[in-house]
Amino acid sequence: MPVEFLGIGGTHDGSETHARSGGVFDKEYTLRLARAHEDFGWDRVLFAYGSGSPDPAQAAAYVATKLDKLQILLAHRPNVSYPTFAAKTFATLDRISDGRLTVHFITGGNDHEQQREGDYLTKDQRYARTREAIQIIKKAWTSDEPFGFDGEYYRFADYVSDVRPVQNPRPGVSFGGSSPAAYAAGSAEADIYCLWGEPLAQTAEQIESVQAAALAAGRTDVPRIQVAFRPIIAPTEELAWEKAYATVGAIKDRTQGGQPLTRRHKLTEPENTGSQRLLALAAQGERFDRALWTPTAAATGGAGNSNALVGTPETVAQALLDYYDLGVEILSARGYDMLGDTIDFGRYVIPIVREEVAKRDASRAAQATRTPAEDALAVDG
Repeated sequence: MPVEFLGIGGTHDGSETHARSGGVFDKEYTLRLARAHEDFGWDRVLFAYGSGSPDPAQAAAYVATKLDKLQILLAHRPNVSYPTFAAKTFATLDRISDGRLTVHFITGGNDHEQQREGDYLTKDQRYARTREAIQIIKKAWTSDEPFGFDGEYYRFADYVSDVRPVQNPRPGVSFGGSSPAAYAAGSAEADIYCLWGEPLAQTAEQIESVQAAALAAGRTDVPRIQVAFRPIIAPTEELAWEKAYATVGAIKDRTQGGQPLTRRHKLTEPENTGSQRLLALAAQGERFDRALWTPTAAATGGAGNSNALVGTPETVAQALLDYYDLGVEILSARGYDMLGDTIDFGRYVIPIVREEVAKRDASRAAQATRTPAEDALAVDG
């Protein structure tokens, strides 16, 4: 089973531990960070979405014209454009990137953030709308004939797009969420289902929920699973843990007085299920499994991908392999020093994981070709 690595397509050098040093869209830094991912073995980067952030589609297009191999995961919230228009935007970007686009659909877990751009639907309504949007965009990418749609949130007639994606039949669709409504919508439509890093047992339960929802939706396949972490690595375990506690200290310095790190996410009482799960986990304890550490999530209010993996490159790689062995095919990682951590993770962690995955794949292939007599001999031996 192949493994892929997803990084972050940041447009400036700021993170939870330090404020940005320049503008919110620093072209030179954006390209430098993307190039570091391409040079150090990453497969894809995410261009995230926020109501006041630079347009991720244009940032992604800028990077796509400068780099040849790096794939793009473009975040999109369906409330910001009509699906037929969005489909053209994505198809054009797939053309610009020579077929390197995947689209990540964000339903939105914070009512206030959604309302900043005129979206006053409830969360369950937003999930239903996202499902309709994905259905329309998929058809717009693939249909040669005009078609119409008469749904709860979208209605149009006689639409056909003149711009088609490079990828055949279409770009991939990515989706995330941890509520029953999310499982139902995303498992029915997505090629990739994204989860935030939780202990192995809880991750296995979520994977089962996603797969069950996909089968309930009538699918004959199931989405690939992606899990996201914040790696904190150093040459020794002692140095890694010193770095981890310094990281949380820097986050707490920035959130003194209860100030949130972004306008999108409060430090307490988050509305979205994923963040609620992360905070509940942090309340249970700090360390889980081989390297999972929750204080980073607690310090940020469970904001997005915020649970850490702490240790040497070998420890963190083995922790990632534990998730791979659960069936996770895409490993998402983002450091707090985005550029430096991108290079270190790519240099020291990714090669270990890829080598071990290759060994696992070779062993499975050998097992699949063994005869019954060889199996019996292996048992006797």
